[in-house]
Amino acid sequence: MAEILDGKKLRDKIFEDLKIKIDKMSVKPTLAVILAGDNPASAIYVRNKKKTAEKLGINSIIIEYPSNISEDVIIKKIEELNSDKDITAILVQLPLPVHVDKFKVIETILPEKDVDGLTSYNSGKLFLGEKPYVYPCTPKGILLLLDEYNIEIEGKHVVVLGRSNLVGKPVAQMLLNRNATVTMCHSHTKNLDNIIKTADILISAVGKKIVGEKNIIKSNCVIVDVGIFKDESGKVRGDVEFDEVFESASYISPVPGGVGPMTIASLMLNTVELSEGSRKLGR
Repeated sequence: MAEILDGKKLRDKIFEDLKIKIDKMSVKPTLAVILAGDNPASAIYVRNKKKTAEKLGINSIIIEYPSNISEDVIIKKIEELNSDKDITAILVQLPLPVHVDKFKVIETILPEKDVDGLTSYNSGKLFLGEKPYVYPCTPKGILLLLDEYNIEIEGKHVVVLGRSNLVGKPVAQMLLNRNATVTMCHSHTKNLDNIIKTADILISAVGKKIVGEKNIIKSNCVIVDVGIFKDESGKVRGDVEFDEVFESASYISPVPGGVGPMTIASLMLNTVELSEGSRKLGR
């Protein structure tokens, strides 16, 4: 029977420690978030980030643009934020409107203000096995969760489902840097069920039902479910059929309440880390 990887509990613990640290800071961190378009989910995420930041004592500003905003206007705003010494961290909420090149926009952010760790500088550092300014939020949250429950990573076979730039690729590299053996699977992977059965740790970041009764997981497998979506009945759920694997797994993260809270915790951690780094740089 699996033990729950409780992301809410760890998030609250992190926030408690962060609040104490921020209260002692003479200059509070400032997180700037750019929201472009009319995606309702993005608007909710951004409001929640602002609310959480302000509860912790982090200054937060939201810069909103309509769906028809030009790419040049967003880039110019990021350049202004880069030059503003009061801005600690910059986040561009994805997805952007379809006519805006998200790679070009993200690349405009100074690496030392890149709170999502997505610029080529920070990504490059990660993939070279070096330390970036900060690690991407969701992968960072996953590893914090595994470490909190003393789950051994070194030498373990980790199967990662999904190869996105936000989760799959960076978490695979972070695990490699921790001496895990990593297999990355995606929509073109053959014999997926057989690969899943070999996992000591399974991380699924797909966004649809992918692991259930047809997949016989290895006994005592650790399951981290990153996926979140609504099924046909409107129920919020993850990639993994929780009830079907609960008896076999040793640990499992619930959806919601597992990785989601850890992503926001990592965002706040990254904001404070960038603030501390900026002081060391004399900004």
